[in-house]
Amino acid sequence: MNSRICVSAPGRICLFGEHQDFLGLSVIACAINLDIRISGTPRGDSIFAINMPDLDQRDEFDAATDVKYHGRRDYIRAATNVVRRHGISFERGYDCEIRGSIPINAGASSSSALTVAWVSFAWATQTGRLPDTPEEIARLAHLAEVVEFGEPGGMMDHYTSAVGGLLYIDCREPITVDRLPAQLDGFVLGDSLQPKDTTGVLGASRKAVEAGLTVLRRRIRDFDFRTTDLSEVETFLGEMNDESQRRIVANFHNREICREARELLGRPDPSRERIGALLYAHHEQLRDGIGVSTPKIDRMLDAAMEAGALGGKVNGSGGGGTMFAYAPGHEHEVKEALDAAGGRGLVVSPRSGATLMAEDRG
Repeated sequence: MNSRICVSAPGRICLFGEHQDFLGLSVIACAINLDIRISGTPRGDSIFAINMPDLDQRDEFDAATDVKYHGRRDYIRAATNVVRRHGISFERGYDCEIRGSIPINAGASSSSALTVAWVSFAWATQTGRLPDTPEEIARLAHLAEVVEFGEPGGMMDHYTSAVGGLLYIDCREPITVDRLPAQLDGFVLGDSLQPKDTTGVLGASRKAVEAGLTVLRRRIRDFDFRTTDLSEVETFLGEMNDESQRRIVANFHNREICREARELLGRPDPSRERIGALLYAHHEQLRDGIGVSTPKIDRMLDAAMEAGALGGKVNGSGGGGTMFAYAPGHEHEVKEALDAAGGRGLVVSPRSGATLMAEDRG
């Protein structure tokens, strides 16, 4: 048998709970129909020869033994090592091609989709199938992308890409994932075309919040970020620096926004107007409290709202990258408005998670 294997893994938008997955809080995210696709045919050795025409890059390594990294964020090699450590022996290599439609380094989860896709592909090349559950794919991808390099990200991106659809993810261990029944459409992704520093932004956010949490844990008996009310916290905000104060308060507000959104999206046909209002309320906290929007992203969101969007927000870690608008019935007008505002608009829709296709060539 000589099977050509194809795997795809989607990007995502984070609707609610942005900047909260790494704090053990909850998020609501949706996989979208922009993806990373990997295809390959088997070789007679254990070499993986990888062509990445979108980036004009190539890589080649022997997967039979521990693969050395070129540097930080060498996610393909890291995912190969993680898969091997979890019981897969690489006896056959592949000639591979990787292509993608997700904006790169823009907050739409391109790196996590790549890692999810490669975990899926590497596993399938040796077993003919994906890991037993999409949650297992997500866990392995998180190990490869985040834990392997000591980076500050959470697990939202990996679970959304692996599982797919509209998800409520409780990010406290053990992580749980629930599919939400709401049927959503009308999303327009807007790439600001501004580069961003994901690990720098997330690292700064986490550091400031953790400093504030240290104060609260010391001063409030049985403090729990998931359940303690903001009114109990306000007395002690003066013991924090301004940045920690601002981010702590914003995260409390975002926690409550996410709770309301979960109840709303737990219905098959929720109020579109309320979804839009909650998205924009979340953006305001990310802009003013967490401080991760940019003037250009704000202008793009304003343009989208003027063109008929009901709401929207910065997408991903922020500091550049993407935003999205929720504009059912006005997708194309909003896309044009985002283009006119100096960005690049893409109409997107929900899709399934990591997918394997194999072609038997006899």
